[in-house]
Amino acid sequence: MAGGSSRADGDKKKARIEIIPLIDVIFFLLATFVLFTLSLSRIISLPVQLPVATPSTPSKQDDDMVTLQVSDGGTYYWNKEPIGSSELAPRLHTYKGSVSMPRILLAGDNRAHFGATAFALDAVRKEGIEQVSIETRVRDTGK
Repeated sequence: MAGGSSRADGDKKKARIEIIPLIDVIFFLLATFVLFTLSLSRIISLPVQLPVATPSTPSKQDDDMVTLQVSDGGTYYWNKEPIGSSELAPRLHTYKGSVSMPRILLAGDNRAHFGATAFALDAVRKEGIEQVSIETRVRDTGK
């Protein structure tokens, strides 16, 4: 062997392309592109003064407030007394005439239907009672 080559021509190493580092580079470029495009978008917002809730203090006026609860059967409870839907409008009319500042707390049990609640709100609106509160916690029926 005269040429100083110790390898034969058939023993040449083949070049290999490693795919794992290529995938890492592509993900890095993708993440960089996403972060760059997100930093370009300007978020324009308006300053808003949100209302702050203050706990109410019980007063003498709370005695005049009526709790109207809607149950799942479509029946109503006027201060824990069951009434039918036909009695709702006359009771509201009598209540508005007997109190100087009528206030209604509308509550519902855990299976009350929306239609019955909307009917009660509509009856209160038709009577002209403006101070209506809607309770957000769930009560047991008639409580």
